[in-house]
Amino acid sequence: MQHSGRLVLVLAIVASTAACKAKPKETPATALPPGATAVASPTADIRTEPQPTTTSSGSLDLKTAPLSFAPIAKKADPSVVTIYTVGDDHGGGGGPFTRRRQGKVAKGLGTGFIVQKDGVVITNNHVVEGADEIIVQLSDERRFPGKIAGRDPRTDIAVVKIENAPKELPSIQLGDSDKLDVGDWVVAIGNPFGLSHTVSAGIVSGKGRGLQDVPLDPAGYYNFIQTDASINPGNSGGPLLNLRGEVVAMNTAIRGGGAQGIGFAIPINMVKQLMPTLLTEGHITRSALGIRIRDVRELEDGDKKKLGIGDEKGAVIESLEANGPADKARLEPGDVIIAFDGQQIDRSTRLQWLASTAGVGKTVTIRVMRTGKPFDIKVTLGELKEPKKSPFRPKLPQPPQDDDDDEGTSPFGGR
Repeated sequence: MQHSGRLVLVLAIVASTAACKAKPKETPATALPPGATAVASPTADIRTEPQPTTTSSGSLDLKTAPLSFAPIAKKADPSVVTIYTVGDDHGGGGGPFTRRRQGKVAKGLGTGFIVQKDGVVITNNHVVEGADEIIVQLSDERRFPGKIAGRDPRTDIAVVKIENAPKELPSIQLGDSDKLDVGDWVVAIGNPFGLSHTVSAGIVSGKGRGLQDVPLDPAGYYNFIQTDASINPGNSGGPLLNLRGEVVAMNTAIRGGGAQGIGFAIPINMVKQLMPTLLTEGHITRSALGIRIRDVRELEDGDKKKLGIGDEKGAVIESLEANGPADKARLEPGDVIIAFDGQQIDRSTRLQWLASTAGVGKTVTIRVMRTGKPFDIKVTLGELKEPKKSPFRPKLPQPPQDDDDDEGTSPFGGR
């Protein structure tokens, strides 16, 4: 997929170019908008994301690997499930391992992990999207029907509920992805190419990977964790664990083009934030500022000078939705957003995430730099329209072929 060199993230759906304010002026207005409050320092009372700590001698506090990852795998493996999906067979299509029974075709398989003892499973949306039937296989090979409890195409997160689940299923502990550092050891468990419960280990190779690193959807929410733990088709939806056996991310994508050792996982904190809403409402209703933005760090020095931007981190407004929340607050193209409700904005994707999850109708405080002058302004968020289908379209492996294609009541046997 080809993308332009500039990163433009959309925080609100704009109906047409005519509905949007004109392209950014070379210099924004110098006057503060009505209701704005000037602040003495751009960084006053702003919370930053946690950074790796160092010892008193200035050297990093190194974390050693265990002699074996086996205890981590054994503890987590009972909570890891295989997810099979089934759809209508309209004739044709499918690969050499496609299995058909009673008008149904096995579409593919993925991985998931049990997060509640009553049978709540987390997986990728692209694993279960479009499935007419879901079959969840436990680590002891028992199979149960599954039902989608909620899904979010934007983040590729889905919640599946195991129907008629046994009591007290083994649930896995969720960790804190914000505490991960580049270089930390991690362990992946999944079903690559149908090889069930495969364990691989590696390190966190990078954090905060976005659109330019994982070009799946130009309007997605990106904060992927990169790992060199072996991830392949079939690992989708499986857990990425820290050395305490806690899930710190969900394996989701791999880099194409013959790349090796480059996998991407969704931070578990993102999953934890959305999971309660997906369980109760089945979907995510997102809020929006109604602006188009790009990272300040992507601007040329000449453009920064024209806009009065120095060394600030943040997101520069390129255009505004006409009569949208930011437009009503009298923000202007060229304004730089450096904080959202007291949280520092160091990249565009962080602003996109915070603005979309704050809540429709909520009034938030935005800190803005305009020609070098910082100020706070209150903005009441609107609603963001969502796509009907997932932007993620990776190929899923198909279940292994069976000689008894005409027997059994399930497309996967289960007699």
